Amino acid sequence: MEATELNEHTHCGNERKSHHSEDMKKNLQTRLNRIEGQVRGIKGMIEKDTYCDDVITQIAATQSALNSVSKLLLEGHMKSCIVDRIQEGDLEVVDELLVTMKRLMKK
Repeated sequence: MEATELNEHTHCGNERKSHHSEDMKKNLQTRLNRIEGQVRGIKGMIEKDTYCDDVITQIAATQSALNSVSKLLLEGHMKSCIVDRIQEGDLEVVDELLVTMKRLMKK
């Protein structure tokens, strides 16, 4: 994530919002559109009775793509929302971050 993308994030505390730069939004939307296409492709493979191993390979690729989106979002969250809240004295955000990271590591 570039510095210009991070500068446009806003406090994620009570509002529970983050404003990404237009470049970041476009990047995330492009990735998610690709993932959406992958999921439709997997559905089509099932409908066509494609060999199971080939379907599983596509599912793994889709999961990897989703993980990449999660990593980008987590990086931005840590560099902006988490830092902002710590600087404001809100140390509870560290516990929130730990819960989020545990959730991501279960995958």
